[in-house]
Amino acid sequence: MQPIVIIAAVPREVELLEKALEHSRRVKTGGFEYVEGTIGNLRAVVCTGGVGKVNAAAATAVMIDRYQPQLVINIGCAGAYIGSGLNVGNLVVASEEVLADDGVATADGWKDLRYMDLPSVVNGGGNTYNLLPLSRHAAEKAMQLADYCGVLLMRGRFSTVSTCSGTSRYGAVLSGRWNALVESMEGAAVAQVCLRCGVDCLEIRGISNMVEERDLKKWDIPQAAEAAQRFVLKYLEEMDRQGTAPITTSIPDF
Repeated sequence: MQPIVIIAAVPREVELLEKALEHSRRVKTGGFEYVEGTIGNLRAVVCTGGVGKVNAAAATAVMIDRYQPQLVINIGCAGAYIGSGLNVGNLVVASEEVLADDGVATADGWKDLRYMDLPSVVNGGGNTYNLLPLSRHAAEKAMQLADYCGVLLMRGRFSTVSTCSGTSRYGAVLSGRWNALVESMEGAAVAQVCLRCGVDCLEIRGISNMVEERDLKKWDIPQAAEAAQRFVLKYLEEMDRQGTAPITTSIPDF
């Protein structure tokens, strides 16, 4: 059975998932340490890849090459843009990802990869530039599960940046440019590698902070990380209950 690969940036974002794995063992391959184990009959691999797009892309590539997973789940924290309707502690699932600051600064303003004629992924059916699709099926099943469990889960576009928004003004520029709900530093990189390799990708994040004038006293990373992990555990447990068949709308009690 093909496993599920779960990728996060830092250990705090996966510590509950690692503890939930049965028959687990820690492995090191390609410069990355990760944990193999099971959830019921479902094989799972939990990898902490590191912060940023380069680390995320490398970790995803190594995991896909080694395991040929049926699904990659990118999990972690994110900052929510003002006006998104999100608050600290809420959960979000990505409908698509965007390389939000990959482009060129010109005399006429910032321009994207399409303007530069530099696709991020070259597909047989067409090129992909800044916008990267994720698995619609997996995201819809996450929404169904959240609705059944009474969990607030918002779905929308995520932005991935190399320079985080440390002011509400800069956040408004990015959210307005891309119509995005949240930002992180890894999501689009994971999605891009999955797209290139033909592997389904699901991204679930907890909101740790609002994108405004940077003030760490207002952040709650533990709450955001825990919320995301608990939901992903429900998702995995339901996949195992159904033998990895699609999650139905008639989900019985856990």
